[in-house]
Amino acid sequence: MKKIYPKEEVCVNCHLCQVWCLVEHSKSKDILKAYKREKDRPIPRVHVEEKGNISFAVQCRHCKEPVCVYSCITGAMTKDPVTGVVTVDSERCIGCWTCVLVCPYGAPLPDYGNEHVVKCDLCPGRQTPVCVENCPNEALIYAEEPVSG
Repeated sequence: MKKIYPKEEVCVNCHLCQVWCLVEHSKSKDILKAYKREKDRPIPRVHVEEKGNISFAVQCRHCKEPVCVYSCITGAMTKDPVTGVVTVDSERCIGCWTCVLVCPYGAPLPDYGNEHVVKCDLCPGRQTPVCVENCPNEALIYAEEPVSG
């Protein structure tokens, strides 16, 4: 299964992965409308961690053994047995944040406004996730295995 892998050595902390993720998950798919005019603006499913001159994007790793799925008390978090993609059903999620607490990567993010979590869905319907496609330094790689420096 293809996954997104960060390359911290080339990440410049521009946050464009977050910008384009938000736009991709917006109703309009338009950057200005998504940021300025949409009432229920989505939150990005990726966030950038930074400390000093080190930064990298964090999103769901779609683990082989996803503790978020195992800990979900409502069954809102599931792993597709065919594709391996871990998803969250926002209709079933009650916002208990258990998945947020147990994920070793900090990938599920609380959507406080809607009282559920959001996480990377690998942009269904796209050949390449939008964060990877729009990273100016290729700090995000979409591949079967991690790419070494």
